Amino acid sequence: MTPFAVDEAAVLEWLGQFLWALFRIAAMFMVVPLFGTRSVPVRIRMALALAFALALFPVLPDPPGVDLFSPSAVVLVLQQVMIGIAMGFIIQLVFDAIVIGIQTVSMSMGLGFAIFIDRQNGVQVPVLSQFHLIIAMLLFLSLDGHLMLVQLLAESFQIVPVDAGGFGAEAFWLVASWGSTLFLGALKVALPAATALLITNVAIGVVSRAAPTLNLFAIGLPMTMLVGFVVLFLTLPTLQQTLLFLLEEALVSIDRLLLLAS
Repeated sequence: MTPFAVDEAAVLEWLGQFLWALFRIAAMFMVVPLFGTRSVPVRIRMALALAFALALFPVLPDPPGVDLFSPSAVVLVLQQVMIGIAMGFIIQLVFDAIVIGIQTVSMSMGLGFAIFIDRQNGVQVPVLSQFHLIIAMLLFLSLDGHLMLVQLLAESFQIVPVDAGGFGAEAFWLVASWGSTLFLGALKVALPAATALLITNVAIGVVSRAAPTLNLFAIGLPMTMLVGFVVLFLTLPTLQQTLLFLLEEALVSIDRLLLLAS
C-alpha cells in the first residue's frame, strides 16, 4: 500500500488561490463600515477575513500561474489590496456623507462644542452626527447590508479575477469623482434643517433690528436649537431614503470600477 503523496504544485496552487482572495477581502475589511471600525480589534478583522477567504476560495476562478515568491506575486498582491480598499472606501463614504451633513446642521444650531469620539473613524464629531451615524448603521444592518458586502466580495472575483489587470487612471478618477456624490448626500441630509435654521436666523435678525434692546443671545441660541431639533426629528424618517440612495449610487460606482479593472 503506497503512502499518501502530497503534490507540491497542487498545494502551491491552492495556497495561491487562498492568499489572493485573502488579500482582497482583508483590505476591504480594514476600510468598510462595521467591520473596519476602530472598535473592532485587528485580530477579529483578520479572523473574519480568513473565514470569508476559506469560504470563498473553493468557488473562485482558477488562480494565475504565478510563483508566490516572485515579483509578479507582489504586483498581484498590490492589485488585490487596491481593489479591496477601493470597494470599502466607496461604501465608507456613504456614512461619511451623513456625518458631514449633520455636522453642518450642528454648527448652525450652536452645538459645535458638543463633540463625541466617533468609534467608526476615531475622530471627534458632534453628538448629533454620532447619533445619526448609529441610526444609519442600524438601518444598514436591517437592510441586510452586511450580507450585501459578502455578495459584493463574491461577485468581485467573478467580474475581476485575480489574473485580470489592475486599476488605471480612469478607475482612480472614478473613485475621486465619487466625492461629488458624497456632498450631494450630505446636502440631502442637511438641507431641511439648514433651510429652517437660515429662516430662523433671518427672523431673529429682523427682530433684533426692530428691537435693539432685545437680548439676542438669550433668545437666539435657544430658538435656533429648538427649531433645529424639531426639524431633525421631523426629517429623521427620511434618513432611510437617503441611505438607500447613497448605497445604490455606491453599488453602481463599484460595478463601474470593477468593469474598468476587468
